[in-house]
Formats: sequence, C-alpha cells, structure tokens
Amino acid sequence: MFRLMRERPQDEAEVEWLYDTCFAPGRTALSSYRLREGVAPIPELCVLARDEYDAVAGAIRYWPVQIGPARIPCLLLGPVAVHPTRQGEGLAALLIGRTLETAGELGWTRVALVGDEPYYRRFGFNREMGAGLVFPPPTNPARVLGRELQVPGAWVGVAGEVQRWEGEVRPG
Repeated sequence: MFRLMRERPQDEAEVEWLYDTCFAPGRTALSSYRLREGVAPIPELCVLARDEYDAVAGAIRYWPVQIGPARIPCLLLGPVAVHPTRQGEGLAALLIGRTLETAGELGWTRVALVGDEPYYRRFGFNREMGAGLVFPPPTNPARVLGRELQVPGAWVGVAGEVQRWEGEVRPG
C-alpha cells in the first residue's frame, strides 16, 4: 500500500537519494538536467509515494520548458523513479497516470520526455508528437516523446529547440 503526496521541501534529500539509487552516476550531466538548472519544478506535479514504512518508494517531478522562438509552454516529465525493491508493483504507472491527469486539470496541454517509447506508449506518449523537438545534446532524437493533454492538436505546429523556462510559469 502506498500513500501518494506532494513532495515537500523536507522530502528533497530522500527523493534525491532515490534518484541517485535508481540512475547511473552522472545523471545530472544529462541534457534534460540543463533544462532544469535554475528553474523550480511544478510543485503540484512533484509527487512521491511512501510505503507502509514511511519510506519514499517512488517519486516523479515535472519542469516547465519552452519550445522554439515562440516560447511555447510545455511540461518536461522526469525524472520518475521507483526504488529497486518496489519495482514491478505498478508504482511508476500510478505516479505517471495520476500526475498526467493533474497536469491536464492545471491547464497544461502538452508534455515531453526523453525515454523509451515501448514503455511510455501506454501513457499516450509517442515519437510523432516529439519529432519536431530539439533537446540539448547529447540527446538521441529517437527517445524524444510527446503527449497531448485534453487538447487534441496541442502539438500541431510545435517544433524547435527545447529551452529552459524563463519568466512566469503559465500552463500551455
């Protein structure tokens, strides 16, 4: 049994420990981390799961980014992680599903990520929607995925360089 809750400032060290445990050393050198530097994540979409022992068993975060010269707003999903001893219990799917629903309710219309399409396809992500996005190098373009939230056609005409968010955060 897991309790889902918004991440609080006092949870940060435990969540970072989870990310360090689940990902290879040097994870912060990945291109997506350059998009996060100096930008706060979206608090309503930073969710963690505590297990029956009150330990963080899983966590997910989203960050605002902007696309192309028009600075089109978009969410960047990630990282999402589940403690190795709790993998295979559907926790990542629960975190992703719940937060995508919340993102739509908050007025966000598109989400991008860098990940494995066979895994993320079940959540509605695909390469076609991410095809026009250019992430900072080194990023494998075949791993850039996108998904619309509650607005059909939200990715139509959206293409260009994915950039760190600047200014006031507003859904789009």
